[in-house]
Amino acid sequence: MKKISIPVKNLLPLVLIMSILSLSCNKDVPEPVGKVFPPSSGEKSIAAILSENSNYSILKNALTRAGLMSTLWDDSKSFTLFAPDNQAFTYSGLNNDIINMLPLERLVPVLLYHVVPQKVTASKIPSTFPNLQYPSLLNPAPSVSSLLRLTSFPSAINGAWINNIPIKETDKVATNGVIHTTALVVMPPTRFLWDRISEDPELTYLKAAVQRADSGVASSSLSNLEGLLKNIGANFTIFAPTNAAFKALLTGAIYKALVLQGMPAATAYPTAQYLASTPAVFSNPALYGALSAQTVKGIIVYHIMTNRAFTNSFPIDGGVYKTVLNTVVSNHPGIALVAEFGSMFVSDAVVTGYANDTYSHILINNTPEPNGTSDQHYLNGVLHKIDQVLLPQ
Repeated sequence: MKKISIPVKNLLPLVLIMSILSLSCNKDVPEPVGKVFPPSSGEKSIAAILSENSNYSILKNALTRAGLMSTLWDDSKSFTLFAPDNQAFTYSGLNNDIINMLPLERLVPVLLYHVVPQKVTASKIPSTFPNLQYPSLLNPAPSVSSLLRLTSFPSAINGAWINNIPIKETDKVATNGVIHTTALVVMPPTRFLWDRISEDPELTYLKAAVQRADSGVASSSLSNLEGLLKNIGANFTIFAPTNAAFKALLTGAIYKALVLQGMPAATAYPTAQYLASTPAVFSNPALYGALSAQTVKGIIVYHIMTNRAFTNSFPIDGGVYKTVLNTVVSNHPGIALVAEFGSMFVSDAVVTGYANDTYSHILINNTPEPNGTSDQHYLNGVLHKIDQVLLPQ
């Protein structure tokens, strides 16, 4: 794994005054990524193409049951359909029997998330990082706004993708748009980043750190991190250190501080272990000097990018990118990202902080959604678990 250095120093003090406007997993499928076929003549509608191709029979059944086939017959409009074929449904654990049993309130949102209300051919899918977003037909919160749309993230980096799902075949051109065939069903997110952070037993230190960072900040404030992490308008990637990562950092930092204060090393280390042994370390008044709300907030926002980045779109040659910290410390160099691929999917991905001696590994998924460790997609962003806390200075 190539490590990318970050060559800028002389940082401004850490202060956060930030303002934001704004269930898928890696599975092995025996299809090559990113096959691009010449455009067809576009003599049939999207619905007609699906109806005549037996490889899309499960999708056609699902769209018919949901009452959406008529939409895709309409030649007065233009769409992009990210279309799982029958094999994709099978790999996703779905078949016609399951489709016919699903309540419409669960089925319809999944299908709407596969449709973009404009024509996006392969040539329009960018190969730049981070991912470009396109609105789908799915409104995840109509009570908030009738104009709200859940976005998807097609990419031509390292192959062809929709979010972190491979696109097997592109550019089946229709009279009313284009079809791209996907290797899996693209599940829409249904929860917020904060839901995952606040409920995951491996992220209790991160939760406590966010709450420490927000201490004294009104919940309605734009600098309230918890509020942003459950804001439908946000668009983040968060690198989430595990409890073990926080314990290692805090134990070492507290040990050094105690030794500098004159405590014998033999006593200082077990004392540091004890103080860092639970998330209560962030709410211990004796440690407020070292773990001030401002310091903790500076560290937390250094783990957040203001766009969504799936590991399959990380640069294989490495690159340096900005974080939320740059909204205040504009000359901070940011974080470095690198990915390595196996035969098809990412086999290793790392993120490096400016002051870290070694890079932090993203814990690549070994389990399916909704409790995986990388490329976890939520309503307001993407979460990757990492094995080391990133240090900005």
